Amino acid sequence: MKTNTLAIKALIIGLTAMLLSGCAAVVVTGVAAGVAVAHDRRTAGTMVEDQEIKWRAMALRREDRALAENSNINIDVFNMQVLLTGQAENAQIVEAFAKRVGTIQRVRSVFNEVEIGAQSTWGESASDSMLTARVKSAMIGLGIEDFDLSRVSVTSSQGSVFLMGLLTPTEADAVVEKARFVRGVKRVVKLFEYIDE
Repeated sequence: MKTNTLAIKALIIGLTAMLLSGCAAVVVTGVAAGVAVAHDRRTAGTMVEDQEIKWRAMALRREDRALAENSNINIDVFNMQVLLTGQAENAQIVEAFAKRVGTIQRVRSVFNEVEIGAQSTWGESASDSMLTARVKSAMIGLGIEDFDLSRVSVTSSQGSVFLMGLLTPTEADAVVEKARFVRGVKRVVKLFEYIDE
């Protein structure tokens, strides 16, 4: 009996040590990733492809000196479709960049929504981040059974809100309707792919 009590105490001490050493972060991260995959309509493989496409596009952006010096381009990827937003001083360098991004393996399409003009200030970038947060918050009470906010990718740039995702037409209409009335939204751009109800 004494041996069992000692074994249980040793097990508890060992588990506590593991949790305190950082293993808990690995477990929590793994659980969070599993939950995201369970709710996302993309396959796990597509989610990995999206991340790889984004990394490659970011590498292309870093390697292009003219682009780095004369633009502020953001890259978002959803279901192997790339969205480019932000600002650039020269349309030709953006078009050339968009074409290069389109050659990345597995990219299905590139939406070039980069505006030509002066780069955004830090304040404007912060405002875009706040707008994205407000739009996402507005979607929490959408009122559609089994709707999951993680299925919608929201990006904001100078008051324009870009929405990507795999949604039913009913979900897409409800999301757009919510986004339209968020304070600070100037326009809503739908880049959804539709699935059956």
